[in-house]
Amino acid sequence: MELRTLRYFVAVAEELHFGRAATRLHMSQPPLSRAIKRLEAEAGAPLLVRAPGGVTLTPVGTVLLDEARSLLDHADRLRVRVATA
Repeated sequence: MELRTLRYFVAVAEELHFGRAATRLHMSQPPLSRAIKRLEAEAGAPLLVRAPGGVTLTPVGTVLLDEARSLLDHADRLRVRVATA
């Protein structure tokens, strides 16, 4: 799993909508959707339930969201520490 893809997932999970997440990430929706599909394939389980009005998290998606936030926070702290060392 790549950090960039996890950032994409967190944006979709927080916005509960691919279009709004794509806008937030300054990208178009199709590549975002493809990245999340690849992440689901890598996870071996659906992370989101897709509906016309948006998405909801599956139980696996909820676990991944929590872990992804933690990992991304750690990665951000690491960048700061290295930059100021």
